[in-house]
Amino acid sequence: MLKLYTDGATKGNPGPAGIGILVSGLPHQIQKHAALPAMSNHEAEFAAAIAGFELLSQAGLNTTPVAFYSDSKLVIQAIEKQYAKHYPDLAGRLLTLIGQFPLVLPNWLPDRANRGAHMLAQQGLRQSETKI
Repeated sequence: MLKLYTDGATKGNPGPAGIGILVSGLPHQIQKHAALPAMSNHEAEFAAAIAGFELLSQAGLNTTPVAFYSDSKLVIQAIEKQYAKHYPDLAGRLLTLIGQFPLVLPNWLPDRANRGAHMLAQQGLRQSETKI
C-alpha cells in the first residue's frame, strides 16, 4: 500500500502558498514541493491533496490502494463526507481524483506527525515568496 502525505502552507491567510507531497511504499520515496499563488490555508491544503493524487495518477500508480495522510481536518472530513460546504469545487476535484483509485484510506495526523510533507510545503512557500 502506498502512503501519501500532503501539506499546504501559506504566509498570511490568504497569502503566498506552497505545497509538499511525500510518497512512501515504493522502492524509492518521492518528494515534491511547489510554489502557488496567494490563497487561503484551506485552499492550499486542498491543492496539496489534489497535486498528490495527480502525481500518483500520472505515475500510473492509480491501481494501488493508498493510505492518505493530511494534517487538515477539513480535507480529511471532505473525503469522508464526500463534500465540503465552503470549498465544493476543490472537494469535487479531489473526490474525482480519489475515485480513480481502488481504495483510499484518509487519515488525519497532527502537524508534528506530518513533518516530511510540512518541510516540503515550507520549501514551496519560500519559492512562492521569492516570486513576489
